[in-house]
Amino acid sequence: MEAKPEQITTRLVHADRRSNVEHGGLHKPIHPSTQYGFDKVEDLIGVFQGTVKGGFNYARQGTPTTAALEAKLTALEGGRGTIVFSSGMAALCAIFLTLLKAGDHVVSSRYVFGNTNSVFGTLRDLGIEIDMVDARSVDAVAAAVKPNTRMVFVETIANPGTQIPDMAAIGQLCRDKGLLYVVDNTVTSPALFKPKALGAGLVMNSLSKTISGHGGALGGSVTDTGEFDWSTYPNIFTNYRKGDAGQWGLQQIRKKGLRDMGGSLSSEQANQIAVGAETMSLRVRQTSETALALAQFLAAHPAIDAVHYPGLETHPQHAKAREWFKASSWLLSFELKDPSTMNAVLNKLRIPVKATGMGDTRTLIIPVAPTIFWEAGAAVRAEMGIADGLVRVSIGIEEAEDLIADFAQALAG
Repeated sequence: MEAKPEQITTRLVHADRRSNVEHGGLHKPIHPSTQYGFDKVEDLIGVFQGTVKGGFNYARQGTPTTAALEAKLTALEGGRGTIVFSSGMAALCAIFLTLLKAGDHVVSSRYVFGNTNSVFGTLRDLGIEIDMVDARSVDAVAAAVKPNTRMVFVETIANPGTQIPDMAAIGQLCRDKGLLYVVDNTVTSPALFKPKALGAGLVMNSLSKTISGHGGALGGSVTDTGEFDWSTYPNIFTNYRKGDAGQWGLQQIRKKGLRDMGGSLSSEQANQIAVGAETMSLRVRQTSETALALAQFLAAHPAIDAVHYPGLETHPQHAKAREWFKASSWLLSFELKDPSTMNAVLNKLRIPVKATGMGDTRTLIIPVAPTIFWEAGAAVRAEMGIADGLVRVSIGIEEAEDLIADFAQALAG
């Protein structure tokens, strides 16, 4: 009888042990070395020229510890390879700044993280065109595509409004037009969704969030899913157009994003993220269940004007969320009927931490307009559907009944 493939948590928990860690260790060791020596100078030259595979020469481009984390993330996303970075934003910037040049065009969802929106402003200053559209409609994406379009970018569940793009149809559009499809999987994580299934060529994860999960380590990653044909991409540097074309994209991102730009993840942080990842599925299961319970409570409360959570049947993309995701994750947002009471309500809460960040084991809460989207300005916030009274909640692993009771007392007049 053929054995069934092991589930995600089983594979993660035993991944290091099964790779022949010395002395029977259950975790890969931390390699803090910056330099890596060679017995023969020919091997050192080979690593620089790419003829020796798997070697390390300088920690800015990776260490054995970061390589172990990259292998786990590649398996989680079902990809061809992964590169890890010092943060999710470093990973995202590496995609844009290593693969785009002046005169190129990007079509992006209008509903993106505030810092991502800020990066788009920087890209425009560098001569890269950005069109931000309502990606819930593939027609809006298709209408924005131009002859110089190089990539399409979306978030699986938008932060903070929870809008879900028409990812399957966009994936098919990108296949038909030969466009690189880039998906930010941070809110869902590979525990809930693999963007490769809908045609994504590159997948970005902020490792600081769901994958690491304890609010103790910064990191980001870019995974090549194997779905995009890099031999057709015009911006690959001539020196990298050698050998297997499937490796060209990651090679350019690693060389430019790590070697040249220095957005490197330390071995210590990589180890902490890898250990945190072992409980990812367990945490996502509980936080998703708690998020749904709290969303249902808030939706029925007379002081609440709107709740944005894909697990609710009232969410405009609820059907897509049920089809694509195993659950709707830990992210929800809500709007008070009287926005002037927002600060008072949030100050009454005892359990949620009033802080930025997401995907922690603790519930985090933040008023969106005056903080993470303040710099964007009122016009951009209106375009993104961010009301002045919008509150973002990142659900932690506290018991649902405790969180609901806390919100009940804070909302009680």
